[in-house]
Amino acid sequence: MTTTDSPGSGAHPRFAEALHELGLGELLPRVRRFPDATRTAAEAAAIGCELSEICKSLIFAADGVPVLVLMDGASRVDLERVREELGAGKVTRAKADVVRETTGYVIGGVPPFGHRTRTRVLADRSLLEHDVVWAAAGDPHTVFPIGPKDLIAHAGAALVDVREQ
Repeated sequence: MTTTDSPGSGAHPRFAEALHELGLGELLPRVRRFPDATRTAAEAAAIGCELSEICKSLIFAADGVPVLVLMDGASRVDLERVREELGAGKVTRAKADVVRETTGYVIGGVPPFGHRTRTRVLADRSLLEHDVVWAAAGDPHTVFPIGPKDLIAHAGAALVDVREQ
């Protein structure tokens, strides 16, 4: 997989704006665009990193309320652990239309922050095992690098253990 470095090929405009608002504009030149989609963690890892260095941004519905879970690319989210963490009755994977309505982005391109609406955010502790993680930059063809502590802070995430064992 090769990257495209042409001008205008970077982050989704809404995400680029969010980076500027958060004082993270210096990350924009580090956004990498790929001709092939990076919708899954395995596809995104083709950028040349370990699968666990991918940060998946996953939207779930906790008693019908959207919640964002940030998880390393090599792991799966344990819905029961998320339910317990949130004190919810039921947690399910959100449907594509709910993901787009909540975040403003399509599945496979959801970044860890810069969403259309404010949601509760949980970040799995496994992300801290890396110096840098790669997350979607607003569309299925773009990713950007960020330190996991910075990612968690800017996402306003609670650090939790919600990975399947």
